[in-house]
Order: sequence, then structure tokens, then C-alpha cells
Amino acid sequence: MKPRLSTRWNLTPREAMRLQERLRERVVLEDRFDGVRTVAGADLAFDPATDDAVAGVIVYRFPRLEEVDRRMAWRKLRFPYVPGLLSFRESPVLLAAFARLRTEPDLILIDGHGRAHPRLFGIASHIGVLFDKPTIGCAKSLLVGDCAEPAAQAGSTSPLLLRGEHVGMVLRSRQNVKPIYVTQGHRVSLATAVELVRRCLDGFRIPKPTREADRYVRELRRKD
Repeated sequence: MKPRLSTRWNLTPREAMRLQERLRERVVLEDRFDGVRTVAGADLAFDPATDDAVAGVIVYRFPRLEEVDRRMAWRKLRFPYVPGLLSFRESPVLLAAFARLRTEPDLILIDGHGRAHPRLFGIASHIGVLFDKPTIGCAKSLLVGDCAEPAAQAGSTSPLLLRGEHVGMVLRSRQNVKPIYVTQGHRVSLATAVELVRRCLDGFRIPKPTREADRYVRELRRKD
């Protein structure tokens, strides 16, 4: 699986911010796909002492969520840690893992944010634009914006607002547990993003594709 759009990674933080603003113009915030037969979850783990990172991608049949492919890649993180520029630090490793897939997914779930970002272009948007694939951010914590706590029952939602703009949805994925934050990455409407994430839940707080990708990279890091 190869990106449709090439990009530079050897940038300064200021150059990276300007690139985010340019690429943001490519983001499509409506449904632009024929159907979802496969969904991929992607995540990354790294050693803070060495900056060695491992990325993992797992592809599932949708909606049965049966695994069909998983790949990994190790790389050294080259970009410094700068809030709001996570995608420039992590995306090169994720792209290396995606490149090894034998099954190209119709939908990508990223453990991170899309529109709910200081420049409205988080890692889910970055990955989505590079592959020109429907992509959704499913984050475990809030990065930016204001929101009310959704009701305690599973499936409850509340809007996530940034400077008055509706940039995501807070979703109670399991009753009486902390919510998750669903944001558009690329080529998917917010309502559809929430519905697709709901269909990837299997009784846990985190959707199965990103939860298992997280487990996969943690195991790889422990074995290294």
C-alpha cells in the first residue's frame, strides 16, 4: 500500500506547521467511498531512551472484524517531540508498516486526532490525505477543544467544539467508562465516522482495530 501523495519529512517545526496548513486544504469532510469491506487499525510504540519506534497495522474484514493481515516496521524517530506536530514524528514509521500490507484497507482508524487539532490537521488527517483513504481519528484523550461529558450509557455522545466549530464527537463507547474522541480524518462525514467507530466496538472502550494494534506494538516492543 503506497501513498498517493509524496511529502518531505526533513522539515523544521515551522516548515511542518506551514505544510499542515497547505495539506489541510485537501481534506474532504464528507463521505467519499463506495463501501467498507476492510478496516485497518494503526498504532505506534517507541522507546523514549533511544527513539526507536515500532508501528503496527492490522486489517480486519468489516463488519465481522476478522483479522486478514498484520504488518509492522521499525524505524528511528527523526522529528522532535513538538505538540501539534505528532504526525511528522510518527507518520514515517506508520507508512513503512502500511507499505508491507498485502491487503489494502477501505477504511483506516488511527489512534490520534484528525480535525480536533490546533491547525485542524492531526495525524488522522495527515495519513488520510497521504493515502487519499477514508480515515478516522479515535483518541483516548482530549487534545484541544471544549465538550460536555456525554451521558453514562454506552452510545451516548456530545459535540467537541474548537473555536465554535464542531470538530469531533465525544463517544461513550462503554457504559460508565471514560469516553473516546472521534474526529474526521479524511473522506468521511462526522456522523458516518461515529457510526463506523460504533460498529468497530466489541464490548471494550477502544475500537477493536486500534486496540489490537496498540497491543501488537506493545508486544513487539517488549520482545525487542
